[in-house]
Amino acid sequence: MTEKTPFTQSKEVFQWMKANCGAGIQPGLQRMEQVLAKMGNPERRLKFIHIAGTNGKGSTAAMVASVLQEAGYPTGMFTSPYLDHWSERIRMDGHPIDKEAFLLWAQRVASVVEELKEEGLEPPTEFEFWTLIAINYFARDAVPWFVVWETGLGGRLDSTNVVYPLVSVVTHIGHDHTQLLGSNLQEIAAEKAGIIKPGVPVVSGCQQEEAIQVLCNKAKENRSTLYQVGRDFTGNRLSEEAESQTFRFSGPFREYESLSIPLMGPHQVNNGAVAMMTLEVLRQYYATILERETVITGLKQTDWPGRLEKISEHPTVLLDGAHNPEAAAALADALSSRTYERLHLLIGVLEDKEVKGILSPLLPLADQVVAVQVNHERTMSAEKLLNIIRKEDAKKSVHTASSPQSGLAELKENAGAKDLIVVTGSLFLISELRRTLSNKKDG
Repeated sequence: MTEKTPFTQSKEVFQWMKANCGAGIQPGLQRMEQVLAKMGNPERRLKFIHIAGTNGKGSTAAMVASVLQEAGYPTGMFTSPYLDHWSERIRMDGHPIDKEAFLLWAQRVASVVEELKEEGLEPPTEFEFWTLIAINYFARDAVPWFVVWETGLGGRLDSTNVVYPLVSVVTHIGHDHTQLLGSNLQEIAAEKAGIIKPGVPVVSGCQQEEAIQVLCNKAKENRSTLYQVGRDFTGNRLSEEAESQTFRFSGPFREYESLSIPLMGPHQVNNGAVAMMTLEVLRQYYATILERETVITGLKQTDWPGRLEKISEHPTVLLDGAHNPEAAAALADALSSRTYERLHLLIGVLEDKEVKGILSPLLPLADQVVAVQVNHERTMSAEKLLNIIRKEDAKKSVHTASSPQSGLAELKENAGAKDLIVVTGSLFLISELRRTLSNKKDG
């Protein structure tokens, strides 16, 4: 086969992906396995911490990675979606993949994909292509000690589920992507539990009994030790400051009287406990050296924007990517402990989300709502969202804005100094506004 002409710009890669990759979400591992086999199975060289869950995956991944980096272990991380720039999907020691490495590994993967297409085999989807770039970059270029590996959607048939990890982690389970993963918690939990491998320890942050039972059964079936939050380990909130909170961690191997994290909301304490238990498994099972002070410092330095992130004051503006009912409920719970005069909600959602479930916990808190359209192909129009809000609460003060940027500018201009503005409904909305505020371009 003739070697593919090298890519010289990132936009060439994205154009190639649009023209050659499978469209949309196509659950299944065969396409990934075919490409990896052709490339010598580079995934077998890496030590993965595999994380699935409806909510909390990214926050948990960020905390685990931050501690491992603080301990001196070169650490790769693969997450989605990104907030500021596409390169954030693939990170090495907190730094996004550089352009040269991205172009190199995109070209190598593309060459194999084209060869397989000539043989009549199905090409990977765009997300699978990203996953393949990450695996090859980590295995053959960056060579991290650990890779923190977040699923894209579900678990069992997700493109990331081609690895045999050191530990499998399942965070909170809730209702999202129900058209693909199932209509009830048991079905969704079964898909997430698909990342559990024979003999590999499992850490669970699930809190619903029906989901926990599914994970218990799957772990037992695979003879995997399961560490369940609330049973085997706990995280108890101690205090909350303006931009951090502390909690006590109690586990089977070690306890910490006070740990500080810069991620806000009670739900982040649960994520912090899951991250801590994951680190404890690495320490106990794989002799990972994690001194107490290193763990404390690493957690405190966690950087994971877009989750109850404060971007300005007077009035306070918070960005939170809550995009399903459980995440919206967690946001509402976090807001209940804040002091403000009036709450203004700027919201945009995707068409395939459970919009009423997202609105339900948030509308009662809001004095005013501005509906906007997200810059995404699956966006719900601002007008349609407006109509849903009016049906849910006919008395609510609500209107649309021509763009998220104009909506936020209007709210900031009209809100009082002690008011609170909350932007939520979609991580894509948060991403769009963050890029605007920092004058970054996604290119």
